[in-house]
Amino acid sequence: MPDYTLSVLDQSPIAEGRTSADAIADTLDLARTTDALGYHRYWVAEHHASPALAGAAPEALIGPIAQATTQIRVGSGGIMLPHYSPFKVAETFALLSAMAPGRIDLGLGRAPGGDGRIMMALQRDRSRRMPHDDFPNNLAELMAYFDGTLPEDHPFAPLADTLPSGGGAPEMWLLGSSMDSALWAAEAGLPYCFADFINPEGQAMTAEYRKRFRPSSRLAEPHVMVASWIIAADSAEAAVRLGKPAAMLGALLRRNVLIPVPSIDTAEDWLAKNPAALESRKRRVILGTPKECRVALDDVASDYAADEMMLVNIMGDHPARRDSYRLIAEEYGLAPRAKAA
Repeated sequence: MPDYTLSVLDQSPIAEGRTSADAIADTLDLARTTDALGYHRYWVAEHHASPALAGAAPEALIGPIAQATTQIRVGSGGIMLPHYSPFKVAETFALLSAMAPGRIDLGLGRAPGGDGRIMMALQRDRSRRMPHDDFPNNLAELMAYFDGTLPEDHPFAPLADTLPSGGGAPEMWLLGSSMDSALWAAEAGLPYCFADFINPEGQAMTAEYRKRFRPSSRLAEPHVMVASWIIAADSAEAAVRLGKPAAMLGALLRRNVLIPVPSIDTAEDWLAKNPAALESRKRRVILGTPKECRVALDDVASDYAADEMMLVNIMGDHPARRDSYRLIAEEYGLAPRAKAA
């Protein structure tokens, strides 16, 4: 076994010709599969107004996933806190914790999960844009509900005692791909998940997180998880081919063209006509056999001194996506049930 644990981030991809309902069914199936395979966490992401990704509301998915699994921790990767009141998030995740005590993670992010129009549509008050610099205050308020540390004279202090009970508090994480998120996580004494699949140059940020980390009641020492893009297959050629739909999807997204996840054939045809799309891609992708993927993951984990690695991909071919996680689980020997799963 490696020095790090392995987890899964699922963005609930919608393949062309299929529906969001199909994507959610695939998410539940993949959660059951990775639970049996021995992965540590299963997080679902928040994306809005996307024809390619069905996960608009991770808080709605976490409960069914937790009920469909038995051991794996289930959480958000993440809840975009600027859209929501801290009290509403606290209530929701206290309720989820009551449904699956000891297995719920609350991963928090500042990114909008969409463009400016989507941000405005999500706001209840549309008379003005919400300020971006209130994230630390909202984070502190959210943590205080779970800790019961709001000042006695705070108007919301009594609300902490009304949170759904019986499941304890969720395990809180801060997510990000920038120095701001690293510093906030350090100051709050929270574990930090860095999105290497968005920004592959985050080593300085996680190093600064460790340097500035302040021990808290939640965490005595800094803890880093790194989310990496990875697809494993029986051959390197097959893995590269399976990665082409996401390459096309990403290239079009950079042009503000939104589509469902294309088929492999569609993506191959498009990329053959647009070869610069692959050449301009700056994000790190790991594609290969299970052994090749393990070597690459070890390198990334070493670069960040990661305590955990979280694996993410967007694939329209659900059986191939299941196989990718199965092959990696077998390579790492995550559980003796891996082959049976």
